Amino acid sequence: MTSFDAIVIGAGHNGLAAATRLAKGGRRVLVLEAANEPGGATRGREFSPGFRSAGLAHLVNRLDAEVAKDIGLDLKGHETLLPTTVLDGSGKAITLNGAYGESIDGVSAEEQAAFAAMRKKLIFQAGILKRFLRRPPPQIGAVSLGDLSTLAGAGLSLIRKGRSEGRDFLRMLLMNVADVTDEYLTDDRLKGLLAFDATLGIHLGPRSPTSLLGLYYRLTGDVAGRTGGQFVPSGGMASIAPAFRSAAEKAGVTIRCATPVARILADRGRASGVVLGDGTEITAPVVVSAVHPQTTFLRLVDPAESGTGFVRSVKNVRSHGNVAKLDLALDRIPDFTGLPAEARNGRIVLVRSKEQVETAFNPAKYGEFSTDPVMEITLPSLSDPSLAPSGACTLSALVQYAPYRLKAGWEHGKPAFLKIVLEVLERNAPGIGKSILAANLMTPVDIEAEYNLPGGHWHHGELQADQLLVNRPTGAASGYKTPIEGLYLASAGAHPGGGISGLPGWNAARHILSGATA
Repeated sequence: MTSFDAIVIGAGHNGLAAATRLAKGGRRVLVLEAANEPGGATRGREFSPGFRSAGLAHLVNRLDAEVAKDIGLDLKGHETLLPTTVLDGSGKAITLNGAYGESIDGVSAEEQAAFAAMRKKLIFQAGILKRFLRRPPPQIGAVSLGDLSTLAGAGLSLIRKGRSEGRDFLRMLLMNVADVTDEYLTDDRLKGLLAFDATLGIHLGPRSPTSLLGLYYRLTGDVAGRTGGQFVPSGGMASIAPAFRSAAEKAGVTIRCATPVARILADRGRASGVVLGDGTEITAPVVVSAVHPQTTFLRLVDPAESGTGFVRSVKNVRSHGNVAKLDLALDRIPDFTGLPAEARNGRIVLVRSKEQVETAFNPAKYGEFSTDPVMEITLPSLSDPSLAPSGACTLSALVQYAPYRLKAGWEHGKPAFLKIVLEVLERNAPGIGKSILAANLMTPVDIEAEYNLPGGHWHHGELQADQLLVNRPTGAASGYKTPIEGLYLASAGAHPGGGISGLPGWNAARHILSGATA
């Protein structure tokens, strides 16, 4: 069997980014993927004859430009930023143009000015946090010169802005997003959008302490240098997985699909390879796990190798999804009331106010789904006609809140929740119900089964203050290195977190190539 310097488990975009960077660094790399094709959660599937979903994500807003350039990712389309349109059922839309509302249609001049001031402040503050994304988080007790340089740069940014700006950053850092919107805005629809964006995919409501962190995280992403931008690649979202695969193969990476890993070989605290599902052993001095940290340490590694305390901390990682994914096959393009024709290709958010988002969250705290959900919608087949037959259309929606642990069980609750979601769509796009040819609702339980994501959480763990930076996924494995020598983490469960950025995998590979011991 061919000898490899590194084995990467999981061919999601982070796994492929890690493998490509390692290969470009001179390592012989093997990627092992359990599914029949690479891509992870970006992997598409047919949900009805002739209709395809492009995966869990339906927009790109976090792809790191440096990662893309370094690994040779050939992904076009970022020249055209997509708008976000907010619909509240009144027929009066708000459209945010450019990069997260560089200009806004549908609100007063005073509200535009207020939003611009808030946007400027949030982007500046998110930029301070962004400095920490392209490197391992500082290690407590082992702060490096690079860490000190990053911290100093962040401090200088605040100093240049003046003492009041520094105080404001410290004041707002752990605030809830609802209070921040109240400080600046008066339009309920804009407040609702920011509340939705801050909490999407996170088990928080807009009035939950620290919920502003979710919006900061979103605003650390950029498209072509424009903070908060979003786009769909040329060829649609289905082009993402092939682009990462092509980059990896050009770098010399070997990818084997339909090859599940049954166990990570480790002895006396040192990883030495993997055992495949068919019993085959493949050895390598470096093993990179680009799957969920709980899968890594609770299923693939012998608990005796990592220690009971560490295993307990991994078990305690909160990773229960709260979002359902809806795919609809439609016989025509839907007509949303108030949606400008030129905004059809963009993002549509159905939300009335931050109070609606908070009220939608409340039942999820007690294991129940929202009876008045909020959702983000795109029409993917407009960007990628191959997803639907000629004249037909696909609709993709991320719907919250839909708790992983539903008190009544999803077998019973799924039809009821689907009915509620379709009623919301009907109110905003009259007649859409009659054009539905097929509907596929994936609850967090379904997402877990389809994509091997424990808890159905696409971030591989909550993006909350106690599970970020030096605590992602846990303190003992926050810098990609784990308690097992030669075993590294590179999935969304590692720093900095989820979204299609490539940063966890790329950072992990750079850390390995640097030979760092911390």
